[in-house]
Amino acid sequence: MLNFEDGKKTVKFAREVIESILKQDNIRLSTLEKFFDEKSGVFVTIHTFPSYNLRGCIGIPKPIMSLKNSITEASKSVIKDPRFSPLLEEELDKIIIEVTILTKPTKIIVTKPEDYIKEIKIGRDGLIIENGFNSGLLLPQVPIEQGWDINEYLANICLKAGLPSDSWTDKETRIYKFFGQVFSEIEPNGEIKEKNLNGFDS
Repeated sequence: MLNFEDGKKTVKFAREVIESILKQDNIRLSTLEKFFDEKSGVFVTIHTFPSYNLRGCIGIPKPIMSLKNSITEASKSVIKDPRFSPLLEEELDKIIIEVTILTKPTKIIVTKPEDYIKEIKIGRDGLIIENGFNSGLLLPQVPIEQGWDINEYLANICLKAGLPSDSWTDKETRIYKFFGQVFSEIEPNGEIKEKNLNGFDS
């Protein structure tokens, strides 16, 4: 878990990477603290301001590289999220940056699929689902933002993976959960807050 001051630095770094790429400047890696060298999964999310519409969300789900590299790669990719048109330099003052630091995903072990409902908590657990060649991920803040209950959350993670909405009941389906620490700008390049995933902001 990061403290608040370190969490703020992840958001500032993500914005620096995004701005550097769009402005074709050098990324200043030398200013980063030691904790950026620790391996961690990360998602970088962009929302429009003030409408708060999703503009991009890309990440590295597993702790396979340093936090510095995870944020760098996610930031490079999120400006070209294939679901949206590429981000433009003139949008930099019209977007807010959000960084979610992920714990290592762990497989949820159940004796029967219905038990997933008891093992997953809204506001705490992000999910990864796998079945065959299909997989999908939803961050823990998504069901809060969408107002989903656990059944809706499970249905939508299936749809995210390109599976039927009831695929979570298939015994061949594997579901993993992870925790997320979310830090976000309040306004473009402005004050940063840590999101309380019980549905309120701190």
